[in-house]
Amino acid sequence: MEKHYETVFILTPVLSDDQAKEAAKKFKKAITDLGGKVINEENWGLKKLAYPIQKKSTGFYHLFEFTATSIDIISQLEIAYKRDERVLRFLTVSLDKHAIAYSEKRKGKFAEAKSKKKESANA
Repeated sequence: MEKHYETVFILTPVLSDDQAKEAAKKFKKAITDLGGKVINEENWGLKKLAYPIQKKSTGFYHLFEFTATSIDIISQLEIAYKRDERVLRFLTVSLDKHAIAYSEKRKGKFAEAKSKKKESANA
């Protein structure tokens, strides 16, 4: 059964914009290599942190919404976050039906993916 997930990570502010984008690309590739499918990607940019982390007061925020059939993808993705010194913090959550419905209203990404899946199944 396919489950929906959302992951947000904060990268250190000492990176350039290009380096932050390259790090996000690395994690997106990790998700797809592990069998996940990225539905939505948002780069929130450099934001002020609520409290200092490793003596830093800002960080690059990035969000991925994705689907996966195996729970193993989460542990593997979190290991990748922990091994990368550019990541200050990360959080991955499983989305319930209410969060998915909200996401569909907000962006329509999961809805688009579902309609494409139905179209390909009917073809």
